[in-house]
Formats: sequence, structure tokens, C-alpha cells
Amino acid sequence: MATQTKRPRVAGPVDGGDPDPVVGFLNWCRRVGLELSPKVSERAGGRRTRGGARAALTSPPPAQVAVSRQGTVAGYGMVARESVQAGELLFVVPRAALLSQHTCSIGGLLERERGALQSQSGWVPLLLALLHELQAPASRWRPYFALWPELGRLEHPMFWPEEQRRCLLQGTGVPEAVEKDLANIRSEYHSIVLPFMEAHPDLFSLRVRSLELYHQLVALVMAYSFQEPLEEEEDEKEPNSPVMVPAADILNHLANHNANLEYSANCLRMVATQPIPKGHEIFNTYGQMANWQLIHMYGFVEPYPDNTDDTADIQMVTVREAALQGTKTEAERLLAYERWDFLCKLEMVGEEGAFVIGREEVLTEEELITTLKVLCMPAEEFRELKDQDGGGDNKREEGSLTITNIPKLKASWRQLLRNSVLLTLQTYATDLKTDQDLLSNKEVYAQLSWREQQALQVRYGQKMILHQLLELTSW
Repeated sequence: MATQTKRPRVAGPVDGGDPDPVVGFLNWCRRVGLELSPKVSERAGGRRTRGGARAALTSPPPAQVAVSRQGTVAGYGMVARESVQAGELLFVVPRAALLSQHTCSIGGLLERERGALQSQSGWVPLLLALLHELQAPASRWRPYFALWPELGRLEHPMFWPEEQRRCLLQGTGVPEAVEKDLANIRSEYHSIVLPFMEAHPDLFSLRVRSLELYHQLVALVMAYSFQEPLEEEEDEKEPNSPVMVPAADILNHLANHNANLEYSANCLRMVATQPIPKGHEIFNTYGQMANWQLIHMYGFVEPYPDNTDDTADIQMVTVREAALQGTKTEAERLLAYERWDFLCKLEMVGEEGAFVIGREEVLTEEELITTLKVLCMPAEEFRELKDQDGGGDNKREEGSLTITNIPKLKASWRQLLRNSVLLTLQTYATDLKTDQDLLSNKEVYAQLSWREQQALQVRYGQKMILHQLLELTSW
């Protein structure tokens, strides 16, 4: 099994809770009707654990579920005690056991104040629910909180020193995403959350009125919450609010996962999607996540080459810059800007957008094809297309823009794409060979800090995709 790193889980029991949090959690599961299959066990192990020796159940619960601090890739996880077949049910979480803005003890108040709690993230009601329940002595979720990570030791890049974040992750897109997050968190807290808590001092003690704690809970919701997908007929509705799903958030992530969470009217069900041999870990998926997204949202990555969903971004404005560098006269330069404005009108590009390149396909295929076509077509052809207001023949004679089809693109398209890749590679602080040398030298790699290792994996995966593009666009 490939070595993985997951979101760190290093918490101790909640104040006044069971000294063995896993025992308390499993007892709580039985009380709330959360059913675990007899074929699985929850375990804790890996690089980051809560400290202390192996913990086992003092009295076996129904379904022979056992808990230990060993046996998974990292942190808490779930392991098959017997062979599991595809389609088998692993556990069932009744909706009453979910922790959300609706099920918490102040759900009525949050619903009445819904209009005042609207925000860009849409997470404020859940975050207020967590802030209240965390300090409520009688909260029904206290055994669940005992399995949470220690909030002061979350490894999301938003908790790294700014200089370290920019140094290690320059060029990956993570520093820019984190800066936006931090600005939104500060704004949301001071304009919505703190005024609400101050208006209800009987529900929120002074110890939870903290920007630092709110910051940590945002990261926790980002990493551990679930968002129920809309039905096809509900596509026009607002997305569902995030919820905390006990047991489901114990599972680690893998691109090649073997389990999936299914939603029904009364419960959520974790179901095996492929056979799982005895003793192997059960992996959920957090979605098709590139490594930069995993480290940004969850604080870990999949080491190269395990993450088959990894991608590299080419900023849209970088392609514009490459096109402008290819102009020789002021007239050509003005025409390039005119072409770009036309693409903006077609909503194919934007100042903050990116073309997303995977290992085997271009995820923003339509946008990239249209951009290359418009920026590279003869001036007379562009005038005709513009006169038609973009409604001309959009037939793609070149075929779909899969990775293998890139060498078949027109020479001018390939050159523009190549120049854009070269400009993108210049944004990193290191080149591919430097990163390659670090990864290939096991002794040197082992001496790197955990953050340095994670950042290296992000950079290297992206650069491998970009260098593949260089090879495919070479003459």
C-alpha cells in the first residue's frame, strides 16, 4: 500500500470527556444509532497521532468494532477486519447524528437569523453552531469532538508563517488562495460572527469569541465537513450547507478510493466501491482533487505519482502575456488586446482564471481551444468572427484537446501554448531538476521538514505536467 499522509488528528479528549476518546466515541455511536459493519474497525496510527500507547476497547462493542492507534496510513482511519466486497455497506449514519446548523441546540435561532448570517462562504451558521456546541457542557456531540484534531496543530498552509508559505509554495497557486481565505475569514468574523455572539452572550462564552478559534474552525470545516450534492432537478438551487458527519470524516482520502458516501432521506451510507482485502484501509474520496487543492483545503498531499487527479494551472493572463510577447508592432499589440477583450466577452477567459491541465486531459478544454484559436487566427478571420459576434462555425477540425492530441494542433497554437508553459515555469522558485534531486535522494528527503516534503510534492507534480506539455509542443 502506498505511503500516504492525511489531515493530522492529534487531539486529546474534550474537557471532562472520556479519558479514552475512541471508547467514548464508539459508545456514543451506539447511543445515536450509528451502525458500523462487523467487517471494519476504526484505527489510529501514522505520523501524527494523539500521543500515548496503543488503545484498545475495554469491552468489545456490538459488531466487533475495535479501535487502536495503529494500522492506517496516518491519523485515525478505518480498516477492513475481513474481506469486503464491492457494494457492501460499511456503516450507516442517521441524519439525526449529523451536526449542522439545523440539528444543533441553537438551530431555531440560526434559522430565524438566517438573513443576517449570509456570507460569501455560506458557512457562518455551521461555524456558529460549532462555536456554541464546543463550549456547551451538555452538548450531545462531546464524544465526537474528542476525536477532532487538536485545533492548534492543524497543518493547512493558512497556519504556516507567510514567508514559509510563499517560499515553499511559490508558483503553485496556494499562497494566493490562502491570502484570499484569510481576508475573507477576518471580514466574516468581524462583520457577522462576532456581532452575533456579542448579541447572544448567554449562548457564547468569552472563550469562544476569538478570531484565532474561528480561523481554526474554518480550516476544520474546510477539511472535515461534507456537502450533500444537489439532485439533477435542483441544479438551479443554492448549494446545500455543509454538515459534520461523524464516522465518515474518519476515513482518509485516496484518488483510487475504495468507498463512497451515499445520501438518502433518513441516513448517509458509506459503501465499498471495490473489493477491500482483509487488513487494508478503507479510503473515501474528497473529490477529484489536485495536490495543491489537497494541501490548501486539507493540509496534506498524495505523494507523486499516486494522485492521478493532479493538475497544473496555466493562468489565463499568462497566455495573454505570451501572445503579447509574440507581437512585433504596436498594431499587432493592439490587435492582441482586442482579441483578448473578445474572449472576455465570450466568457472564455478572465483576469483571475486558469487553464487546468491534467495528466491525461485538459480539464478546461473548450476555454483553451477557443483562446488558442482566437489569439492565433489571421487578422482577417478574426474580424469576420467578431462581426458575427462569436457565432461563427465552432467546429473543431483539430479534435478534442486531450494530452495525446496536443502534437496535432496547428503550429501557431503549439508555439503559443509552449511559450505560456515556459512563462508558467518561471513563476516557481526552483526548477524541475532541483526538485527531482530532492525526491530521488531518500536521505536528503528524510531530512526535510513535513511541510517541506508536502510542498515539494505539490511543486513536483505540477512541474511534471508542465514539462510533459513542453515535450508535446516541441518541434
